[in-house]
Amino acid sequence: MGLSRSIDRKRLARALSVLLIAVCFLLTSATLARAKISSAERANIIRDMMSEQGTAKVLIPCSKKALDIQADGSHDEDEWSEALDKFGPAARVGELVEITKVEFKGSRLIIELNHGIKGGRKWWHRVQIAGAHTRGTTLGSTARVYAPGGTKIALVYDKKIPSMEADDLRAHLKPVLDFEQRSATELYIEKLPEEFQIAIKEKTVIEGMDREMVLLAKNRPDRKVRDVKDGVETEDWIYGVPPGEVTFVTLQDGRVIRVKETYANIGGQVKRNQDPNEEKNN
Repeated sequence: MGLSRSIDRKRLARALSVLLIAVCFLLTSATLARAKISSAERANIIRDMMSEQGTAKVLIPCSKKALDIQADGSHDEDEWSEALDKFGPAARVGELVEITKVEFKGSRLIIELNHGIKGGRKWWHRVQIAGAHTRGTTLGSTARVYAPGGTKIALVYDKKIPSMEADDLRAHLKPVLDFEQRSATELYIEKLPEEFQIAIKEKTVIEGMDREMVLLAKNRPDRKVRDVKDGVETEDWIYGVPPGEVTFVTLQDGRVIRVKETYANIGGQVKRNQDPNEEKNN
């Protein structure tokens, strides 16, 4: 009788051990499943990080291929040096960069900075847009001025991208980007008249802005065109490419005097919307 009870106890102990192991396995599996980034978290990160600006803490090279950064913040210095020698810098220490794209690929979270690297002529560079004073402007002529080339960096995780929010991503990028050291720009904007603050926040350009305000609102233009009429020099900053909306920001003596928008078609010419006063004088 005593022997039988002893055997039953051992069997019960084994059964409980097996059950405990199974429960632990299920709990571990559930934890691991939760540790992987969810679709909702991906969407939130894309929403929160797009157009986010940070200050470069290291010299960041331009690169067509995303430059890897390990989870501990380290990176392959030889790879970065090679990209720097080949393409030059995307951002020097202390310079402001903007996140323009976020992608999730396997165990890599890819961040595009300043619209990525720019290279080669595009098809729209041959399209003509007729500017003021009956002069045609070729998008992509040899005199074009583009924004500096950007780059891509990739946070590399072990096997999969972990569960995270935007603040976690900022922390992971901290070895190369500082999202808190923006006081100089922020203080500058805070000192501006309210209408300019609102325009910059809404990424629009209004008359009276200076060059710095325009750059803060819309970044660098796709092209710049200078013109002289009756001894007065003006400069058009052109944003946008055909087909689609093209914005002309006209500056005189460093200030915006006119903002006009038009629709540019493929393969043809369009006229910029003229100022009513210009039409009366013609």
